[in-house]
Amino acid sequence: MKPTVSVVVPAHNEEAVIAAGLDTLLAGAEPGEFDVVVVANGCSDGTARAAARPGVRVLETATPGKAHALRLGDAACRTFPRVYLDADVRLDAGSLRALVAAAGSPGVLACAPQVSWDLTGVGLLVRRVLAVHEALIRPGRALAGVGVYALTAEGHSRVFPLPDVISDDGYVDSFFTGDERVVVTGARSVVRPARTVRAHLARRVRVRQGNRQLAALGRPLRPLEAGSLRRVIRSGAAGPLNVACYLAVLAVDRLLTRLRGDRQDWGTDASSRHNEPTAAS
Repeated sequence: MKPTVSVVVPAHNEEAVIAAGLDTLLAGAEPGEFDVVVVANGCSDGTARAAARPGVRVLETATPGKAHALRLGDAACRTFPRVYLDADVRLDAGSLRALVAAAGSPGVLACAPQVSWDLTGVGLLVRRVLAVHEALIRPGRALAGVGVYALTAEGHSRVFPLPDVISDDGYVDSFFTGDERVVVTGARSVVRPARTVRAHLARRVRVRQGNRQLAALGRPLRPLEAGSLRRVIRSGAAGPLNVACYLAVLAVDRLLTRLRGDRQDWGTDASSRHNEPTAAS
C-alpha cells in the first residue's frame, strides 16, 4: 500500500513517552498507510529501542537538536503531505487522516489540529494560568503551540530546509497567511503542559529565546491585539481568580527576566518538546 502521508517524529531522550505516542498514532491504521520516521537525536537513553516497531523507521544521529532531526527525517520521507509531530504529543490515526484531507483542499498549504490539554498531575495554579493563556491565544492560533503541523508539497518548498531555530512551529507558521493555513476541527492533538509553576517559568525562558530568535530572523510571531486580556475578562472566558493568577505568574516571569538579563543564548535545541507562542511578553 502506498502511504498517504509521511510523519516525522524528532525525539531526544523520549524513552518514557515515545512508545505510547506511536501506539496511539498507529492504532487502527492500515499496514503501510502511514510512513512514520522517528529521528532519535543525541539520545542517552533507549528512545530508539522503544520506538522500534512495524510501520516505523528509526533513524539515529549523535547530533542533538530538533531542527537537525527534522531535516534528517524530512529527507527520508516518502510522500506528501508531511506531518511533523513532537514525540511527547499524542495524535491518533483519525486526526492524522483529517489533516491529510485538509491538506488536499484547494489553496491549503499548511494545517494543524485543535489542541487538547492533558492536565493529569498539573497543579491548580498552572491550570488557572493555562486557562487564561488559552483564552488569549486560541482565536489567533494556527500552526504554533499544538505540537503538530502538516505541510503540502508547495508549503514544504517555502520552509525547508529548516534552519536551526528553537521555535520550528513558530518559524513555519510565519510563512503562511489567511486561508493558506487552517486549523482542522476534526483533528486533535493532546499536549501535556508544564506541571508546576517552576517548570512553567523554565519553559517561558525557552519561549522567549525562541521568540527573540524569530524576530532576529525577520519572522516574529504575530502579537496579541491591544486589549486582548480585557476582552477575555469581559467575555467571561476566564474568571477573575484565573486572571489574577495569570498576572501574578506573569509578573514573576518578568521579574526573573530582568534579574537574569536579556541573554541571547539560543544554543542548540536538543528537545523535541513543542514550542508554544507567547501570550504576553
